Amino acid sequence: MKILFILNPKSGKTFLDQDRLETMAKCIQLNFPGADMRLTKSAGHATELAQEAAANGYEAVVAIGGDGTINETARGLVGTNTALGVIPKGSGNGFARELGMPFLFEEAVMRLQRAQMHKCDAGRANGELFLNLAGVGIEAEIAWKFMEQGKTGIRGMWPYFKIGAQTVFSYKPKTLQLDLDGTPCTLAPLTLVFANGRQYGSNFKIAPKANLSDGELDMVIVQDAPKWKLALAAPSFFTDNWRPFGITETTHAKHAVIRSPGDIVYHIDGEPRKTKDQLEITIQPGALNVLFPEK
Repeated sequence: MKILFILNPKSGKTFLDQDRLETMAKCIQLNFPGADMRLTKSAGHATELAQEAAANGYEAVVAIGGDGTINETARGLVGTNTALGVIPKGSGNGFARELGMPFLFEEAVMRLQRAQMHKCDAGRANGELFLNLAGVGIEAEIAWKFMEQGKTGIRGMWPYFKIGAQTVFSYKPKTLQLDLDGTPCTLAPLTLVFANGRQYGSNFKIAPKANLSDGELDMVIVQDAPKWKLALAAPSFFTDNWRPFGITETTHAKHAVIRSPGDIVYHIDGEPRKTKDQLEITIQPGALNVLFPEK
């Protein structure tokens, strides 16, 4: 198989040293003799590398990194015959969990030898690709604030938790005008999520019935509720079925337009974005070939 491995050395909690990089390269060559491996150097580089690989007839491109690296790689492969493979090396690893990929690097590489290719859907938020989730609401606000704080050099789980806790107690849901597949409505959700996959990552399943290949998105409305209800409901999001208190409402969607005057903060696969007045969500059925590990 003509295959390219794209590695983001900055994904995860630690920067990979030279010894670990060499060990990973040896593991790849042992399982895929003649495979190529490239390191990303900047934002967007994974997309460029994936596009080049697809143009040069590679059968597969494997992204080694977190959801951001995987998303960037997929952008270069949508609409081509080249398949996307995934080896998790991030924090939440939502898409890798969705595929059932092992978290041990060596095991993941071996499982790719017997992987099966399946066509998967791709979501679009204002034209920008997402594989797992896109949405507006409290988690988008938290992601935006965390990105802004990151510009000062302050990162890590504790600052993220602190921002999240502050936002939970201060966030006021905005009234949104929603056109869902031609049907208009008005709502003010705590969170409004369009799910291609089931989870944000770390097994937090916002849309436990979502399917990567059904040609639809699961639209999940998380209702604003008293904080005690939200706290009691939180553990249920790590299950496949239980959702107490009627906090969530799920329907299917192929095309949605969200309108709200002024700035709309949203996220795609956990990465924050901002737009003005209108956000359009669409689905591209079967747009991406994806390697699923053999179970």
